[in-house]
Amino acid sequence: MDELVKRVNAEPYLLESLRAVQASGLPDAWIGAGVIRDVVWGQLHGGFEPQLVRDVDVAYFDAGDLREERDKIAEARLAELLDRPWEAVNQAAVHTWFAQWYGEPPVPPLTGIHEAVGTAPETATSVALRLVGEDILVCAPLGLDDLLDGVWRHNPTCVGLDRSLARLRRHRIAERWPRVTVIRPG
Repeated sequence: MDELVKRVNAEPYLLESLRAVQASGLPDAWIGAGVIRDVVWGQLHGGFEPQLVRDVDVAYFDAGDLREERDKIAEARLAELLDRPWEAVNQAAVHTWFAQWYGEPPVPPLTGIHEAVGTAPETATSVALRLVGEDILVCAPLGLDDLLDGVWRHNPTCVGLDRSLARLRRHRIAERWPRVTVIRPG
């Protein structure tokens, strides 16, 4: 965890994002997934490029408000605080839309952020960060090895093989990060 925290502290873009999430007041809110991978793998390949960040994923847990518009309200609050391409998702509500949105089998309600982070599509994106005071907390239910070692590996917990391979193509892993080891699913 120390290595990841060191890498995060070296990236103002991510630190500013963590501070905005902390100030947002969103319940149990964490930054996770692709932006953390982009930071670490960018650093492993000569430098992180914030302009290439597609979105800053914010996972939060609000079991008291499962409305679809709750995520848009959260994104608007984050945008008030900091200009970023935010994507906020209430993990308590994922079961209400997952099957229809992705065409995958239904999922049971998640019990908290740690369980939700463990369902990210790849092991290297099954990591989330949160700022508490000035301390960076790390949630990594599948560990940090694949993220820190530059390994792309399918996490079959929630994502089917076809969607995983589509993500591999969409993210252009070999082009963006040529030293990343891709372990093909299946």
